[in-house]
Amino acid sequence: MSALVKPAALRAGARLAVLSPASTPKAELVHRGLERLRELGYETVLSPHALDNGPLYYAGTLEQRLGDLHAAFADRTIDGIVCTRGGWGSAELLPYLDAELVRKNCKVFLGYSDHSSLHSWFRNEANLVTFYAPMVAADFARDEGVDLVSWKHALEGDAAWSLGKSDGLRVLRGGVAEGKLLGGCVSILTQALGTDFAPVFGGGTILFLEDIGTKPYQWDRMLLHLRYSGRLAGVTGIVFGDMAQCVAEEEQEYLERAILHSLRDFSGPIAIGLRSGHVYGANITLPLGVQVKLDLTEWENPRMDFVESAVSV
Repeated sequence: MSALVKPAALRAGARLAVLSPASTPKAELVHRGLERLRELGYETVLSPHALDNGPLYYAGTLEQRLGDLHAAFADRTIDGIVCTRGGWGSAELLPYLDAELVRKNCKVFLGYSDHSSLHSWFRNEANLVTFYAPMVAADFARDEGVDLVSWKHALEGDAAWSLGKSDGLRVLRGGVAEGKLLGGCVSILTQALGTDFAPVFGGGTILFLEDIGTKPYQWDRMLLHLRYSGRLAGVTGIVFGDMAQCVAEEEQEYLERAILHSLRDFSGPIAIGLRSGHVYGANITLPLGVQVKLDLTEWENPRMDFVESAVSV
């Protein structure tokens, strides 16, 4: 793996390309989210096909969505790229992405859910730090949909900051671990196994996993798939997301039992509840690829400490 590449910091006044690599967003939500971004001081540029409707559920053809993404990387006036929503479609782009273009024009990329496939590709091909982060229609359009504290820590260049109990973090198994924070939406990551675009975690990884509408037996099944594929071999700790969009509150304990059953041979610390990705509340920004320390020795004070900046300043 080549040296870690950190994009330039993203501060107020930055110019953001807004695009839809996957499914069609609702136009009114996109415009509401754009307004919020402008209120925060960013300049926004809506890509030509960001609001396209079709074919099927896609925001434009493969060529149109690919063209928008390539154009955003090629445009030297664009400081960052933020997706409108997830859905399905990013994986279609993977065989056609221009790795040389991305390597020569590294910049902030923000999105989650279906865009987990893009995060994996950016790491595999460019070792680029990317951001599992709020999206325009999905989060910025919602009242209190974005955790601005983590957004600014991650994107403006803070070298030391932490997430903890107030961010939803809870202990499932105690311990301490360090490594590069990687991961994303578990269903997207596991579906890539056996392809040329499978995620590569490597030694010393703190793995973040989350999803939506995923039942306990499905979590068990996908974690087993990750284990049998050898993808957990270099993982030192695991952090699961907020499960409120997976199961009802009364099923949370059952889901946690399923996770611990599936990971009974994994020796590292395990946390759950981190409010990033598919969440009802303020969505937390996670920089993927940077070094973190997961300290779950105190059950009432779980911490994930970021020990390096995610961006170049």
